[in-house]
Amino acid sequence: MSVVTPFRALRPGRQFAQAVASPPYDVVTLEEATAIVRANPLSFLRVEKSEIDVGDGGEETAIYQTAKANLDRLVQEGVLHQDGKACFYLYRQKTGSHEQTGLAAGISIAEYESGLIRKHEQTRADKEADRIRHVLAVNAQTGPVFVTYFGRPAIDSLVARIAAGLPEYDFAAEDGVAHTVWVIDDPKDIFEIVDEFSKVDRLYIADGHHRAAAAAAVGTMKRKGNPRPRGEAPSERMMAVLFPSDQIRIMAYNRVVRDLAGLDENEFLRRVGSTFDIAADPAGKSPAGLHEFGMYLRGLWYALKAKEGLYDRQDLVHTLDVSILQDHLLGPVLGIEDPRTNGRIDFVGGVKGTMYLEGLVDSKAYDVAFSLFPTTLQQLIDIADAGKVMPPKSTWFEPKLRSGLFIHSLDS
Repeated sequence: MSVVTPFRALRPGRQFAQAVASPPYDVVTLEEATAIVRANPLSFLRVEKSEIDVGDGGEETAIYQTAKANLDRLVQEGVLHQDGKACFYLYRQKTGSHEQTGLAAGISIAEYESGLIRKHEQTRADKEADRIRHVLAVNAQTGPVFVTYFGRPAIDSLVARIAAGLPEYDFAAEDGVAHTVWVIDDPKDIFEIVDEFSKVDRLYIADGHHRAAAAAAVGTMKRKGNPRPRGEAPSERMMAVLFPSDQIRIMAYNRVVRDLAGLDENEFLRRVGSTFDIAADPAGKSPAGLHEFGMYLRGLWYALKAKEGLYDRQDLVHTLDVSILQDHLLGPVLGIEDPRTNGRIDFVGGVKGTMYLEGLVDSKAYDVAFSLFPTTLQQLIDIADAGKVMPPKSTWFEPKLRSGLFIHSLDS
């Protein structure tokens, strides 16, 4: 059983939606965010990444206070308003031939805590603490968690019927992704949605694990001394957009490394060849299947394939391509034991393509790049169901949910 609830979204007026909607705070650098805000002062990045307005090296307290002030200002200036009653919202994204339509709703923190809402990623304490402080400062969840579920025909039919009506928002962002939103305020539709999701066995967090962890932590804090029954307070729900699993798209999360750990090219290739079948192959830059990798070195692409017996086929985590690359190349050959903390490695979302990887290496900023085959949805679900976690940077979901279209106020 999955509990979904409507909520009174704080959201932009129709004429402001395109300007307010912003990329998530964690996919743009401070420099990129500053440039976005300079061109568009209404961007929600001023709330989600408020260090833009504080300056480099600003005090943490000032950063969170500024986030609150910027959110309040958007409300006071009439850019944002809160719906008078609890609603659900349909949120469709379209890029090229790919289209996905999800339900923006509140989901149960109690189900998250009990494991009915499954996760597959371990959070970092510093990032979790940042989001907790942000939620507490603005007293709102400002960005949705990306959630998936096994679809039901009845839900699909209801979504299709609602999406045939006139949308509340309909715009294309600067990256070409189209965003369309419908408000669901009819009591019959709301009842049907709640009823149908009660028949969904479980939900899976696809992206936004730090947002989810922060929402749960704040819910626990606010639960103490709260006279309202557990589950009724807004802080007992986290804001999410729920997509059927057959619509979401997982892309590769590629790697680039700054140096060869003191090895010359020939010795590096020899060591790689001890665990991978390796061949110079221009077509190898885009792996065709699991356990195959592309490697760009000194202007050439190589196709790598994990040798038979290299990994335990029964181990859900260590059969992931990100694990195979880490366990048998990045760690033992290049000396990158902990990719979360090692400054010699960076990660590149697959949406940027292999030409972007080539550019990084050709610029001499990095010595070698690795392209991966995307982690599959079934791998994600199997690991989540087993209560295990993936290595960092295992999945890249595209398109990203925009922030600022829905804000879940913890006041009501």
